[in-house]
Amino acid sequence: MALTIYNTLSKSKDVFKPLEGNQVRMYVCGMTVYDFCHIGHARVMVAFDVISRWLRFRGYDLTYVRNITDIDDKIIRRANENGETFQVLTGRMIAAMHEDERRLNVLRPDQEPKASDHIPGMHQMIQTLIDKGYAYAPGNGDVYYRVGKFEGYGKLSRRRIEDLKIGARIEVDEAKEDPLDFVLWKGVKPGEPSWASPWGDGRPGWHIECSVMSTCCLGDTFDIHGGGPDLVFPHHENEIAQSEAATGKPYAAAWMHAGAVRVDGEKMSKSLGNFFTIREVLEKYHPEVVRYLLVSSHYRSAINYSEDNLKEAKGALERFYRALKGLPLAEPAGGAEFIERFAKAMDDDFNAPEACAVLFDMVREVNRLKETDLLAAAGLAARVRELAFSLGVLQLEPDTFLQGGAEGKVDPAEIEGLIRARLLAREERNWAESDRIRDQLTGLGVVLEDGKGGTTWRFAN
Repeated sequence: MALTIYNTLSKSKDVFKPLEGNQVRMYVCGMTVYDFCHIGHARVMVAFDVISRWLRFRGYDLTYVRNITDIDDKIIRRANENGETFQVLTGRMIAAMHEDERRLNVLRPDQEPKASDHIPGMHQMIQTLIDKGYAYAPGNGDVYYRVGKFEGYGKLSRRRIEDLKIGARIEVDEAKEDPLDFVLWKGVKPGEPSWASPWGDGRPGWHIECSVMSTCCLGDTFDIHGGGPDLVFPHHENEIAQSEAATGKPYAAAWMHAGAVRVDGEKMSKSLGNFFTIREVLEKYHPEVVRYLLVSSHYRSAINYSEDNLKEAKGALERFYRALKGLPLAEPAGGAEFIERFAKAMDDDFNAPEACAVLFDMVREVNRLKETDLLAAAGLAARVRELAFSLGVLQLEPDTFLQGGAEGKVDPAEIEGLIRARLLAREERNWAESDRIRDQLTGLGVVLEDGKGGTTWRFAN
């Protein structure tokens, strides 16, 4: 089956064909690093991590680029508030972002360009746009893009220039020819970092940063451009206008956008008090629970972040890991029908929820085989983990997850000590003490499982 991808530009699900042989070049708009990453950022991180994993699983030679915006208004404002340079602030936030990614099992992109490292390239593209008549410098240190000159403006977001003009206005400190024109270069203001340019000291506008970083890393035209749902307009629309006007070539063949995150059915925002950073969430929930919640919804759909949904994700992972537990090491074997169904789901615009359903069917078969053929069960379990790698889940040892499910609130060593004490009480036929310890463990959220091989444990849902 051919891989199909929903293309925001065509508004249809199209068969994917790389522009050059087996090579795939993908650029995703990354984080603006002025603060810790939030759960909405996690959605984009995980969505494109799954996409990149599946492209590689299918054998494509992928180059995955995700940029870092390390200079913009929010960064400057926060650095000034903190009394530090923007480099110190962004360096700290980039390190925190990488730690969040590691905990969520998000693989690092192949390239991670920073905007501040590409200033000369921005100067070059801006000058090209001026030379072609698509941009103008009014003499106040700013440079603007002429939106009305680009015939295809609005083709990604399906917005018409006539409609956009309604309500648009020019601020008193701007020297635009048209209210829709957007800034490519901003003249320096007091208290802001700046770089020398042909138009005076200043700094880049946000949109030009991605046009330059993407084409520098991947060429004038590349296969996939992705990002969050809020970037379609104006950011990605402006990227297209800048890039295609400068190069005279199509910019990205396919555009992909992850869905939004809602919290208990409402839009996430600081004003509503429902805004959570990744590290705040991971203080309470196991990282794989959070990841599974994110992959168990289609990447394009809005996802509802709630306590109930997180508990459901945790319960699902526990069912998986209990099925994989207690099996001997084995090479992946069997499951041809499951492989075909899993691949069909993922080839259908990376339908991870359907792929998860296939994995559930597989572990049901693993549980059945445990009763009759342990080696066959082990081979199929290894196949489950092999396929689940493309979703970034089920890669832990079962006990590591099952015994770490209390989100670090209880020390496993304490639990092991209580289990040994209970075993000693049972050997001494001290049933009252044995029951007391079991009740204590139950109070800690621990479920004991007594079997022929001894007592094992896990955390309750």
